Formats: sequence, structure tokens, C-alpha cells
Amino acid sequence: MTPPVPIGVIHGRFQVLHNDQLRYLLAGRARCRHLVVGVTNPDPGHSRPEAADPNRSDPAANPLTYFERQAMVRAALTAAGTAEADFTVVPFPVSLPALYRYYVPLDALFFLTIYDAWGRRKREYFESLGLRIEVLWDVAPEQKGLSGTDVRRCMASGGPWKALVPPAVATLAERWDLPARLAMAGG
Repeated sequence: MTPPVPIGVIHGRFQVLHNDQLRYLLAGRARCRHLVVGVTNPDPGHSRPEAADPNRSDPAANPLTYFERQAMVRAALTAAGTAEADFTVVPFPVSLPALYRYYVPLDALFFLTIYDAWGRRKREYFESLGLRIEVLWDVAPEQKGLSGTDVRRCMASGGPWKALVPPAVATLAERWDLPARLAMAGG
């Protein structure tokens, strides 16, 4: 394996952070000394419709606040053994590449995964800025595994969701009464 780079940037919506996303975060963390975690769609003003994934900017697909999502990322990473000094969580308007420089170091190594047209679109955004990229994995959509949509639906319907998320995220979800909030919002 290549020695870790000084800084890596990884990103996701984390609506609700689930076990597969923690695996993704930890894969990025293993490749750098400091990981910058960008929370995408941080607010409605920094979300844009994307033909490659039309639902990603839908308010129903973004029920959690930036604050809640960054807290989930922090809790999951620290519970998994990552020291708080080894990562930073920031807003990341992924659909607005002209704004990246205000949120993340552009000389970092940018990690991503590709499952579908949206993953390919993000790669195009990164390439348009000349960013260094490492694709952690590129697999077919049916091999993706969990999605935040799956977790939210399970929570909203009263299904068994706790095994789908890291224990630290389950604790926060219960504290914030996310299953009831999602059920009231219609999933």
C-alpha cells in the first residue's frame, strides 16, 4: 500500500450515516494522515438538481441538518478509533465546484466511490478542477449495499434499523427521535 498522503478529502450526504458509509470513511482515513470529511448538500442553498441523480436535492431526501450529520460523522469516526485531531468535518457543496476552494484544501487527495452516473458526475467535477483523485471502489449499482434511503425508510416504518448504522449513530438517532421524525415526514 502507498504511504498515507498528508491530507485526504472524502464526502457524502450521510442522511443517515450507515455502516457502509463508515467503511468508506475508514477506507479514506487509512490512506491519509488527516481526513477532511465534506458533508454534501449542507443546506438548501448549496444543493442543486443533478440529472445524474435527480432525487439527491429533493428536500425529502435531505431531512437531517448539517449539524446532525456532522455530529454523526464525528461520533462514528471517534467510536471507530479515529482521534478527533486526525479528521475535520466541513460543509461541502459538491454540485458547486467553484466553491470547493472555500471549504477544502484543493491540494489534497480526493477520494470517491463510483456506483452510478452520479459517481461519474462527481469524478467529472473533480477532474474539471484538476484535483488528484483516488477511486476507492467502482462497482455496479446492485453491489452498492446500503443506502441512506434504505435506512430512512426502515426507521420511518418502524423496521429494524439499528444494525444498519454504527452504534454511535444509533445513539444520536434515538436522542434526536429520528425514527418518529422521519415517520411524521413520510419517510
